[in-house]
Amino acid sequence: MIPEREEKFIRSHRVARMATADRAGKPHVVPICYVYEEGFLYSVIDEKPKKVAPDRLRRVSNIEGNPQVALVIDDYYEDWSKLGFVLLQGVAEILRGGEEHRKAIALLQEKYPQYRAMALEDKPVIKITPSRVQSWGAV
Repeated sequence: MIPEREEKFIRSHRVARMATADRAGKPHVVPICYVYEEGFLYSVIDEKPKKVAPDRLRRVSNIEGNPQVALVIDDYYEDWSKLGFVLLQGVAEILRGGEEHRKAIALLQEKYPQYRAMALEDKPVIKITPSRVQSWGAV
Protein backbone atom coordinates (compact mmCIF):
# COMPACT_ATOMS: atom_id res chain seq x y z
CA MET A 1 0.00 0.00 0.00
CA ILE A 2 1.37 3.39 -0.99
CA PRO A 3 0.71 6.17 1.53
CA GLU A 4 -1.73 8.86 0.39
CA ARG A 5 0.87 11.65 0.21
CA GLU A 6 3.21 9.59 -1.96
CA GLU A 7 0.33 8.35 -4.12
CA LYS A 8 -0.74 11.94 -4.81
CA PHE A 9 2.85 12.82 -5.79
CA ILE A 10 3.07 9.78 -8.10
CA ARG A 11 -0.25 10.57 -9.79
CA SER A 12 0.64 14.25 -10.29
CA HIS A 13 3.84 13.57 -12.23
CA ARG A 14 4.33 12.48 -15.82
CA VAL A 15 7.85 11.03 -15.98
CA ALA A 16 9.77 8.54 -13.85
CA ARG A 17 13.25 7.08 -14.15
CA MET A 18 13.16 3.29 -14.14
CA ALA A 19 16.20 1.23 -13.20
CA THR A 20 16.58 -2.39 -14.24
CA ALA A 21 19.54 -4.74 -14.08
CA ASP A 22 20.50 -7.76 -16.12
CA ARG A 23 21.21 -11.17 -14.60
CA ALA A 24 24.82 -10.13 -13.95
CA GLY A 25 23.69 -6.99 -12.13
CA LYS A 26 24.64 -4.48 -14.84
CA PRO A 27 22.29 -1.50 -14.31
CA HIS A 28 20.25 0.35 -16.92
CA VAL A 29 18.12 3.47 -16.34
CA VAL A 30 15.58 5.04 -18.70
CA PRO A 31 12.93 7.75 -18.38
CA ILE A 32 9.40 6.38 -18.73
CA CYS A 33 5.86 7.63 -19.06
CA TYR A 34 3.61 5.78 -16.64
CA VAL A 35 0.20 5.58 -15.06
CA TYR A 36 -0.63 4.49 -11.51
CA GLU A 37 -3.79 2.45 -10.97
CA GLU A 38 -4.99 0.22 -8.13
CA GLY A 39 -1.53 -0.16 -6.60
CA PHE A 40 0.35 -0.86 -9.84
CA LEU A 41 2.35 1.26 -12.27
CA TYR A 42 2.11 0.65 -16.01
CA SER A 43 4.36 1.82 -18.83
CA VAL A 44 4.06 0.89 -22.50
CA ILE A 45 6.87 0.43 -24.97
CA ASP A 46 5.59 3.14 -27.28
CA GLU A 47 6.28 4.17 -30.88
CA LYS A 48 8.95 6.76 -30.16
CA PRO A 49 11.98 5.86 -32.33
CA LYS A 50 14.11 3.01 -30.97
CA LYS A 51 17.16 1.27 -32.39
CA VAL A 52 15.81 -2.25 -31.78
CA ALA A 53 12.46 -4.05 -31.74
CA PRO A 54 10.41 -3.58 -28.54
CA ASP A 55 11.09 -7.12 -27.29
CA ARG A 56 14.83 -6.58 -27.70
CA LEU A 57 15.02 -3.39 -25.65
CA ARG A 58 17.35 -3.71 -22.69
CA ARG A 59 14.62 -2.80 -20.18
CA VAL A 60 12.44 -5.64 -21.49
CA SER A 61 15.20 -8.27 -21.56
CA ASN A 62 16.42 -7.15 -18.14
CA ILE A 63 12.94 -7.53 -16.62
CA GLU A 64 12.54 -10.96 -18.21
CA GLY A 65 15.84 -12.07 -16.66
CA ASN A 66 15.66 -10.13 -13.38
CA PRO A 67 12.27 -8.66 -12.49
CA GLN A 68 13.56 -6.40 -9.68
CA VAL A 69 13.15 -2.72 -10.60
CA ALA A 70 13.31 0.71 -9.01
CA LEU A 71 11.64 3.97 -10.05
CA VAL A 72 12.37 7.53 -9.01
CA ILE A 73 9.80 10.27 -9.49
CA ASP A 74 11.19 13.64 -8.50
CA ASP A 75 10.95 17.41 -8.41
CA TYR A 76 14.05 19.53 -8.89
CA TYR A 77 14.18 23.25 -8.22
CA GLU A 78 17.04 25.69 -7.79
CA ASP A 79 15.39 26.45 -4.45
CA TRP A 80 16.43 23.25 -2.72
CA SER A 81 13.77 23.65 -0.04
CA LYS A 82 11.31 22.50 -2.76
CA LEU A 83 13.18 19.30 -3.71
CA GLY A 84 11.37 16.00 -3.31
CA PHE A 85 11.24 12.47 -4.60
CA VAL A 86 9.45 9.16 -4.29
CA LEU A 87 11.49 5.99 -4.73
CA LEU A 88 9.61 2.79 -5.53
CA GLN A 89 11.18 -0.65 -5.50
CA GLY A 90 9.35 -3.70 -6.70
CA VAL A 91 8.84 -6.44 -9.23
CA ALA A 92 8.07 -5.92 -12.91
CA GLU A 93 6.49 -8.15 -15.49
CA ILE A 94 5.80 -7.80 -19.19
CA LEU A 95 2.15 -7.88 -20.30
CA ARG A 96 1.46 -8.93 -23.88
CA GLY A 97 -2.26 -8.83 -24.52
CA GLY A 98 -5.25 -9.58 -22.36
CA GLU A 99 -7.69 -7.46 -20.38
CA GLU A 100 -5.12 -5.92 -18.02
CA HIS A 101 -2.94 -4.97 -21.01
CA ARG A 102 -5.90 -3.29 -22.75
CA LYS A 103 -6.86 -1.43 -19.57
CA ALA A 104 -3.29 -0.19 -19.08
CA ILE A 105 -3.15 1.10 -22.67
CA ALA A 106 -6.48 2.93 -22.22
CA LEU A 107 -5.28 4.55 -18.98
CA LEU A 108 -2.01 5.61 -20.58
CA GLN A 109 -3.85 7.08 -23.58
CA GLU A 110 -6.06 9.02 -21.19
CA LYS A 111 -3.05 10.49 -19.37
CA TYR A 112 -0.86 11.10 -22.44
CA PRO A 113 -2.73 12.50 -25.49
CA GLN A 114 0.29 11.66 -27.70
CA TYR A 115 -0.45 7.96 -27.18
CA ARG A 116 -3.89 8.29 -28.79
CA ALA A 117 -2.28 8.56 -32.22
CA MET A 118 -0.04 5.51 -31.66
CA ALA A 119 -0.86 1.87 -32.39
CA LEU A 120 -0.07 0.47 -28.95
CA GLU A 121 -2.37 -2.57 -28.87
CA ASP A 122 0.45 -5.00 -29.74
CA LYS A 123 3.19 -3.26 -27.75
CA PRO A 124 4.54 -4.74 -24.51
CA VAL A 125 3.36 -3.12 -21.27
CA ILE A 126 5.55 -3.11 -18.18
CA LYS A 127 3.57 -3.73 -15.00
CA ILE A 128 5.30 -2.80 -11.75
CA THR A 129 4.15 -4.06 -8.37
CA PRO A 130 5.76 -1.85 -5.70
CA SER A 131 7.04 -3.60 -2.59
CA ARG A 132 8.83 -0.68 -0.96
CA VAL A 133 8.16 3.06 -1.04
CA GLN A 134 10.42 5.82 0.26
CA SER A 135 10.02 9.55 -0.02
CA TRP A 136 12.06 12.59 0.85
CA GLY A 137 11.62 16.32 0.90
CA ALA A 138 8.66 18.28 -0.40
CA VAL A 139 6.43 15.37 -1.37
